[in-house]
Amino acid sequence: MFDITVSKVLKSKWETIAIASIQANILVKPSCNELKELLNKACIDFALNHSVEDISKLKPISDTRKAYKAFGKDPARYRVSSEALLRRVVKDKGIYNVNNIVDINNLVSISSFFSICAFDVSKLYPPIEFTLGEKDDEYFGIGRGILNIENLAVFSDKIGKFGSPTSDSERVKITDETKQINMNIVSFSGEKDLQIHLDKLKNLLLRFLDAKNVEMRIFK
Repeated sequence: MFDITVSKVLKSKWETIAIASIQANILVKPSCNELKELLNKACIDFALNHSVEDISKLKPISDTRKAYKAFGKDPARYRVSSEALLRRVVKDKGIYNVNNIVDINNLVSISSFFSICAFDVSKLYPPIEFTLGEKDDEYFGIGRGILNIENLAVFSDKIGKFGSPTSDSERVKITDETKQINMNIVSFSGEKDLQIHLDKLKNLLLRFLDAKNVEMRIFK
């Protein structure tokens, strides 16, 4: 399993950073009806109990927004993916059923309020660091085109920056050919409750993807 280092520059601007990471061999395929039903129920339950105005006040999202401001990034313009997802749910705009990995990612994100970054392991070149985007840094975000990642908390390897709680890059995108994944629950609220969400993520991977060689760690 890859080690992930949280850079000193990030810690100097925001101390309570923790990353719950899981790596496993999996089979990417369309979601079964049972998984789709679980996701649909999670969406309905959240929408019934929350308004759009509530979302930014949820602690994982509120802390992320504060961290983004501390880094020098506008959290409204570069909205964290969990906030964007929950806003779609409450506004009944629907969410995209791409494959079982995306659906599991969304399911855990809806219940935890944390963003989850998912990468194809074969496209990563360690060492991996969670750091701050520098001046003129950018990459192609999934479904977003060019994304300005200056002052954004981002994952980086030997090739360059490749993922963030706002949007992962096309370079490390999960596809039907992906055989091994690395998924990361990113918290700017510290380690509290992360193991609970990590265990849920593991159980879903075992249940719906017949995951093998599962490894988990929390980095901070």
